[in-house]
Amino acid sequence: MTPYLQHFHLSSGNLQLLSFQPRTLYQYQYSLDVQLHHTSTPSPWGAWLQAQTLIHLHRLWRDQGGEELLQVQIRDLRAQHHPEEERSQDSTGGSPVEIALSPEARAELQQPVFIFWNSGKVKAFYGNGAENILISNLKRGIVSLLQLQPHAGTTVEEDASGSCQVTYTVSNHSITKTKDLLSCSKPKSGFTSINKIFGVEWQPSSRSQYVVKDNLLQSVLAEESHVLAPALRSRSGIKISSRQQLQLVSPAMPGPAEVSGHSLKDVLAGTKARPQPLGMASLPFRRVCTHCTSLRAFLKDFDGRRVKTDTSKAATTWQFQSFIQMLRSAKKRDVLQLLRRAHEETRPFLVEAAVATQSVASLAALSDFLDFSKEPKSLLEKFLYTAAFSPRPSGELLQLVLDKLDGKQLAPEIWETGIIAVGSLVGKLCQQKLCGLQVVERGVETILRGLRGAEEEPLVVIYLLALGNAMLPETIPTLLDHAEDGPTAVTAAATSALQRFPAPHISSKVKQVMRRIFHQKRKSYDKTCRLAAAEILLDNHPLSMDVINILLATSEMETEMATFLLLKVQNSLRDHHVAKKIMKDIMGDPQINNYNFFSKVGISSSFSGPLTVTQDLTSTFGLDLLFLEGGFLRKSVSDFSLLSHGQRLRAAQVTFEAQGMESMMGENLSEGEEEPELMAGMSATFFDVQLRPVIFFQGYTDLMAKVLLSSGEPTSVVRGNLLLMDHHQVIPLQSGLQVTVKLQGGLGLDISADIDVSVWEQELKTSVSARGSLAMDFQAELDSPFLQATLRSQTEVETSIHFDTKLRFSSSPVLMCLQLREEQVPYREIFTVSQSAGSQSSTARKGRRGTVPGREFALHQTNSKVCNLLLTAEKE
Repeated sequence: MTPYLQHFHLSSGNLQLLSFQPRTLYQYQYSLDVQLHHTSTPSPWGAWLQAQTLIHLHRLWRDQGGEELLQVQIRDLRAQHHPEEERSQDSTGGSPVEIALSPEARAELQQPVFIFWNSGKVKAFYGNGAENILISNLKRGIVSLLQLQPHAGTTVEEDASGSCQVTYTVSNHSITKTKDLLSCSKPKSGFTSINKIFGVEWQPSSRSQYVVKDNLLQSVLAEESHVLAPALRSRSGIKISSRQQLQLVSPAMPGPAEVSGHSLKDVLAGTKARPQPLGMASLPFRRVCTHCTSLRAFLKDFDGRRVKTDTSKAATTWQFQSFIQMLRSAKKRDVLQLLRRAHEETRPFLVEAAVATQSVASLAALSDFLDFSKEPKSLLEKFLYTAAFSPRPSGELLQLVLDKLDGKQLAPEIWETGIIAVGSLVGKLCQQKLCGLQVVERGVETILRGLRGAEEEPLVVIYLLALGNAMLPETIPTLLDHAEDGPTAVTAAATSALQRFPAPHISSKVKQVMRRIFHQKRKSYDKTCRLAAAEILLDNHPLSMDVINILLATSEMETEMATFLLLKVQNSLRDHHVAKKIMKDIMGDPQINNYNFFSKVGISSSFSGPLTVTQDLTSTFGLDLLFLEGGFLRKSVSDFSLLSHGQRLRAAQVTFEAQGMESMMGENLSEGEEEPELMAGMSATFFDVQLRPVIFFQGYTDLMAKVLLSSGEPTSVVRGNLLLMDHHQVIPLQSGLQVTVKLQGGLGLDISADIDVSVWEQELKTSVSARGSLAMDFQAELDSPFLQATLRSQTEVETSIHFDTKLRFSSSPVLMCLQLREEQVPYREIFTVSQSAGSQSSTARKGRRGTVPGREFALHQTNSKVCNLLLTAEKE
């Protein structure tokens, strides 16, 4: 470096270039301290690893450009771990236990590695490519401490963490490096659920402090931490802390002479170790489970019936997850044998587990096992819906569904369910940025081609609902055409699909069509379609003009429709609604906010509010009830939604709809409105997947037959096991150790619904019952050459929610009672710490359990009064 440049470096706050002298052996004392602990226990409780060693470093060769080849060697490494006893804040608990290293491990640890280095920058890394991955990664962690730069700035560096953005600040003899661990790129080695609500929150930090004097690295202190927790439950978190320290031992000792050579390649070839070029990023390590039962071993004792099937019990959900783990490592022939040997009652459960597994072997086994021309409809529907609910579907799963549907004469309900599933799979694959896959294009074309060729109205509706599941922006023009020009059922399905798109996709063109539908510019529309169009205008960055025009239109509407719409506008004033400010401005105008507009006294209603609010999650309940003028229910929508970390998920939405009741009740139709066929049905959306609609009755004859022959049993909406959370993340620590984070969450669900019409008693009753169990398994595994540790948090909850509606329309006004109640909720948590060092292993557990009392939710004051009246009369 010229004197001028050297002066520039010093005067600008930067340090001089770093180097190591020839014929000098530099000794550094290296220490490593890694801790994992549960964040939910009152005091730190987990696993703790410490290691100390001497590092020998000397310059082997230097080229004409000043770049140096350094040899780095570990000498006399010692490692200890602490027992699992809970430690208080001011104590380290029990004495550390020495870890015995095998002679093979000691020999590999002492094999040197080589770095091509230029004033702090590691240009290349060389070592033995055949040595143990964990030992090789530990050496990468040590070499990573030699990766630095002597001047301030932001750059991208590669070390054991991967290729990461780092920022340097320089002050006197000190260099501070801050690494953005969220920016690190490394080979893909994990997966996660598409919806972040079911993922893992990760808060990492990394900071290293270097001291440099007289061009020589004196010391390094690198500290790194990771806090990880399920997004739904931060209380079940795990914290990982890693601390590395490198300290120069003075004075320096005489060292080996430099090696002569014309090139780096010649020098490396002449060394005894014959090192190979290696990457700086840590290699992923896959731990082998020694206590896990293999499917082949399980089959030896399998009698075909040994499966729990009560989906509302946590034991069943844990069993579901155990099967998924077992199937992920199984071979096709064993999965196929399991499915064939299983009793008929347990096959649906095993099909759910095989679909959730999504391994190549399990999908191949399902392909051979499922015969769509022979199997019971219930089993085929189970397969298709499980595929639709997959938290992170693969292209192979979509391929399997399409192949099973292709060119076969299927029962209408199987075909319809299959198309619904294709829509869901296409949408989720596109969310994973896999829209370009050929199989995804085939799925989209299957839906669009079917829609173009569909002649029967119910089939058109199915294809539109499938497009709603897919939520592809390029299909919006198709949805708009059907919304504006189709018959009532088609318009309703198309507008329902459009309601699912996020605000950025509700363009001015979409709003223009919604205005024409709401204001009936081209033809008359059913009131439910007009209301859906109004909701799209109100929920997506509404314009003042649209809100004012919607309010003005209510003055010309029937009482019930106007009442319902005005309540929708008033609900927009709530804090969480995007239209809050614009609504307040408009409602401040006395020409609009007056008795004339808001004096409607219909019984239709629309409201929503929070059910549960926690640190991580807000759950809400919403209910829309639209009545006919004579008091008969036209449509009810009950909605349970989850809001967490900026994400919204429609956990459950059940819609009851009845049409054609006007003629039965002797009512007149609105001008221009066509008389609809007498019908009652239900549609449901669970976890953002629209299911195939269910028809209770269609036509007067069908109604009478079902009233007379009714079994009184509710209709099953969905019953089964779903894998909601599926997360696998490999975190390479800068120290070279590896942490693997896993989250698996299963849900057992049994939802049924019923509608009971009593012409004689002039009463209508609807009920929705949801029983379920959630089992969540969250764990972090630490892998090092000396110690393997696992921290595990398991949570289970069982719950049951009932929503009942009772209407008596014999009186005037019509009396309506809504009841939402939750039974007591038992829950249990288990925390585990497992450690294995050499031939020694141990496991410690802690747990807690409890019960949340049952409760009935007070929806609003008027409802409570009517319920008291109706329920008192019922008891009498």
